[in-house]
Amino acid sequence: MTDSTATRRRPGLGFPALLRADLIATTHSAVVLMLNFIVPVVIVVALGRRGTASALAGTIGGDAFAIALALTIGLMTSSLFGYSIALARDREAGVFQRLRLTPTPTWQIMGSRLLLQLAADVVMTVIVVGVAAVMHHADFGAGRLLLLMVISILGAAMFLALAQALVALVRSAAVVSAVSRFAYIVLLGLGLIGVSGALGPTVQAVGAWTPVGALINAYAGAGGLTSWGWSSTAGMIAIVGYTVIGVYVGVKWFSWSTR
Repeated sequence: MTDSTATRRRPGLGFPALLRADLIATTHSAVVLMLNFIVPVVIVVALGRRGTASALAGTIGGDAFAIALALTIGLMTSSLFGYSIALARDREAGVFQRLRLTPTPTWQIMGSRLLLQLAADVVMTVIVVGVAAVMHHADFGAGRLLLLMVISILGAAMFLALAQALVALVRSAAVVSAVSRFAYIVLLGLGLIGVSGALGPTVQAVGAWTPVGALINAYAGAGGLTSWGWSSTAGMIAIVGYTVIGVYVGVKWFSWSTR
C-alpha cells in the first residue's frame, strides 16, 4: 500500500510553475505592490519637495540621504512586512505542507519566492533612482547604476535573510506580524539616529552598524553622492554579516508547518 500510494503522488510543479503562481499572487496583492513600489517613491518625492532630507541627514548630504533612505525603507518594508508575513501565513494555512506532498524540491518552493522578491527589489531600485535623478538632478553613470543595483541586491538579501530568520524563530503568523512591526520601528529608529549623528559620535558609530545605517551608508557611497570611505566599506561588511547570520538561522530552524 505504501508503494502504490507513493506512485500516485502528484508530479512536481516545477520551478517555472512556482514562479508563475507566486507572480500572480504578488501582482494581485495591492498591499505588496504598495510596499514594494509606492512607499519608496513617496519617500523620495516627499523628502525632495520639503527639503526634509537636508534637515535629517548628518554626515550624508541631503540628496544622497533622500535616495538612500527611500531605497533602504523600500527593501526593509517589502521584506519585514511583505515577505515575512506572507511566508508565515502560508505556512499556517498549510500551503507548504501541500507543496511538500509533491516531489517538488524544497529549494524550489522557497527559491521561487526569494527570486521574485529580489526581482521586485531591482525594479523598485530602477524606479526610485529614476525619480530621484529627475527630482534631485543626480547624475548617475553606468558604473554607478550597476553598483547601486549590486547594493540593492545585497540589501534585499540581508533583509530577506533577517525576515526568514524571524519566521524560523516564530511559529505564529500573528506574532510574526507583531514582531516584524516592532523590529521595523527599532531598526529604522536606530539607523536614522545613527546616520544623523544627532546624539553624538558614539551613537552614530553604533547606528552605522545597524542594518538600516549600514545600507544607507553603502547606498550613499555607491551612488557617488558622497565619497566612498570607511563608512561605506563598514556598511558592506555589516550587510554581508547580517545576511550570513540570517541565512544560518533561517535555514537551521525553519519549520514547514506550525506543528
